[in-house]
Amino acid sequence: MKLLRYGLAGQEKPGLLDASGVIRDLSAIVADIDSATLSMERLTELATLDHTSLPSVSGNVRLGPPVASIGKIVCVGLNYADHARESGLPVPSEPVLFMKATSAVVGPNDTVILPRGSTKTDWEVELGIVIGRRAQYVERDQALRHVAGYCIVNDVSERSFQLERGGQWDKGKSADTFAPIGPWLVTPDEISDISNLELRLAVNGEVRQQGNTRTMVFGVDEIVSYISQFMTLNPGDVICTGTPPGVGAGMNPPQFLKAGDCMTLSISGLGEQRQDVKAWQG
Repeated sequence: MKLLRYGLAGQEKPGLLDASGVIRDLSAIVADIDSATLSMERLTELATLDHTSLPSVSGNVRLGPPVASIGKIVCVGLNYADHARESGLPVPSEPVLFMKATSAVVGPNDTVILPRGSTKTDWEVELGIVIGRRAQYVERDQALRHVAGYCIVNDVSERSFQLERGGQWDKGKSADTFAPIGPWLVTPDEISDISNLELRLAVNGEVRQQGNTRTMVFGVDEIVSYISQFMTLNPGDVICTGTPPGVGAGMNPPQFLKAGDCMTLSISGLGEQRQDVKAWQG
């Protein structure tokens, strides 16, 4: 099942994408794609509906982030060995964790705004995990029972803020529009092997990142279990699992986003994103 939210920013309605690629409205069934809807019981109920009987949504509608009222975004850094190498950093022995502000969340095709003072804004295609069941001190063999689904996240990053301004990474990760999510949340039953998904990102049509989740240092089950040892994960929380090689900071010479650029992202089975890049205007 592919769950989504559509409509103007701040006015999104819940929906799903049916088997024939038609957007169907869920407003009469659920209030939103939120923590209540993401429970395993509610997802099972939605899956058993006759999706073709739901009202269809016509026209070219905007897609919002597929999860409403995200509680927190937890990110895993350097989770692809080849990305760690291009960053000049050792492969971590434990997951490297940082947070990304929820105010950065936008729809999958919304504009990305270069923040004021930006000189090194970069791209990062990532597999996102959406939590559907409260997770606290979860063992690895039980971790996937707490996952409601998966999505694409572009972990947009301002490298000069992240690495040259002191302190933690968060300040380079959290500018407005720095977390495009979607186009939809895909439930686990539609993913045959989460450890074998192709990730791809292009800038202006030129492929910059191409990788596969099989090269992640820490898999989905290990990530969910590990994070739950340090903080409680609640329904609607999102985990970004790291990015494969090919980021702008790792190129020789480094290349970064500029106004007028266009990013396109995809992960097999999870859809595609497209973002135009614009400069901040006060």
